[in-house]
Amino acid sequence: MILGLDISTSITGFCIVDAGGEIIRSGAWDLRNKNKFTSEFEKASFIQEEIYQIKAQYPIERVYVEKPFMFFKSGGSTAKTMATLQRFNGIISWIVNETFKKEPTYLTSAQARKLLGIKTSRGQKAKKEVIKWLLDNVPTFDVEYTKFGNPKPKYFDIADAIVIAKAALVELDERKNSNT
Repeated sequence: MILGLDISTSITGFCIVDAGGEIIRSGAWDLRNKNKFTSEFEKASFIQEEIYQIKAQYPIERVYVEKPFMFFKSGGSTAKTMATLQRFNGIISWIVNETFKKEPTYLTSAQARKLLGIKTSRGQKAKKEVIKWLLDNVPTFDVEYTKFGNPKPKYFDIADAIVIAKAALVELDERKNSNT
């Protein structure tokens, strides 16, 4: 089984897929409550407990993590936000390594979408296109919407984790085929 993670300090998405690409479990850990999580370390500790539960319930063979965004674009994240995300990604990656005794493999969101053949139209938001692709291609994927008709925020993170986990299977298959 593969665990796919979309790590963020606000909402972290996760997905477990079996060797056939079937989604065994997916969800999101909401870390936005500033009263409950007063530091990155409290957030990481919470995720660590969730990772321990996953390890106890599922025979995870590999972990794939969405590589955090690495460059600036207008209207995007600040250097401080990007540094925080990189640091948090490192903490969770270390937890994963210690828990499963396996280094995580990293894929960018663009690499993962390409591996699955998800096309994003110029000028369209990639996250919305990913959700549409999943709704069209993954019968078990479902989304809750806000009163304004937009997907609730956690579904973008769940979708990204599903794409990472499913792309991991394709990447592993390609790697196996290139070695034969």
